[in-house]
Amino acid sequence: MTAADLAERTAAVAHRLGERAARHDAAAAFPVDDIEDLRTAGLLGLMVPSEMGGLGAGFAQYVAVAMVLAEASPATALLFNMHVSVTGGLAGLTPELAAAFGADEHFAVQRERALRRAADGAFHAVAISEPGTGSRLSQVRTTYAPHPDGYLLQGVKSPSSGALHADAYLVAARSRDGEPPMVSYFLVAAGEGVEVTGTWDPHGMRATESLTVTLDTVVPRQALLGVEGVAVALAHVMPQWLVASYAAVYAGVALAAVRLGAEEMAGRPDVSGAVRSRLGRADATAHAAVLAVERAARAIDQAPGDPETNRWVYRAKLLAGDAAMDAAGSVAEACGLRVLQRGHPLERVLRDARLGAVQPPRSDVCADHLGTVALGLDPITTLEDPPW
Repeated sequence: MTAADLAERTAAVAHRLGERAARHDAAAAFPVDDIEDLRTAGLLGLMVPSEMGGLGAGFAQYVAVAMVLAEASPATALLFNMHVSVTGGLAGLTPELAAAFGADEHFAVQRERALRRAADGAFHAVAISEPGTGSRLSQVRTTYAPHPDGYLLQGVKSPSSGALHADAYLVAARSRDGEPPMVSYFLVAAGEGVEVTGTWDPHGMRATESLTVTLDTVVPRQALLGVEGVAVALAHVMPQWLVASYAAVYAGVALAAVRLGAEEMAGRPDVSGAVRSRLGRADATAHAAVLAVERAARAIDQAPGDPETNRWVYRAKLLAGDAAMDAAGSVAEACGLRVLQRGHPLERVLRDARLGAVQPPRSDVCADHLGTVALGLDPITTLEDPPW
């Protein structure tokens, strides 16, 4: 698929998402119709290699799609990010790379099966975060242990975006036996032993319907992704799907704030230079974040895992997360109380933008990581609050 074809397909879907965003936000309800549109357009298979039935996109193409979707409906774009984080991570973890980590021949079979299902429309959720520890992989309390039929997984994950509607979950768990424990990834199908509960009435990103997943299930041996103990190492070496994928969403949110502010101000006869200046600064902030995200995406496609690539990954997340809130807050303040009324699109975007800086890894953590590297120090051994 050409870039123009992908852009046209994405724009058509985004238009429909934008028409429904307010309704989904008000209800704090999972956007079933949005996901169906993404499925029909083949975008759930965006990162799946073309030989497996997908669109075969790279990270830069994901970024282009995610920013357009986020400008229309931030919550749906965040759900899309979670799904694509799973499928993009699997697509990038080629059998050759997995073999270098010690994976056996079963991984290639499982990887292809999962990617083909995504190309056919299966929707994936991420079940990494846990109450009290967030998304830090080294701190997960969910456990796994050998079982005659594979592995026994037990634990609680929360929040997990779109969990009630997922066909499968990317689960991080630590080994019950052994010291130190190994942290591993599993691809767990929805069904018996996987219970989704809870209510969801948050401040922003309301339509993600991020609920609690309780695991007490036996999964087959093939559910283990790659090899035991690689989750934390992969997060440090190739963090793009845990960091920069979020950045694309919040760069799109920043663009939405600028567009909505301009639309609000355009019909006013008394827009002052101070107000125009606010909009102009927000425009510059948003587009600076876009450029950083696009720069990171190109580096990821060209040299994944390179230290300089990883610096751009953290820069992109830091800049986009902060830009979304800075742009939305400044524009809303310039526009006045009218746009802060419930139901106004800019009020919704302002609430969605607020989560950008706290979405993992938080802006402070990204900044600490970058400052540590700038000083020539090792973030793995230096950071008191490590991202993973």
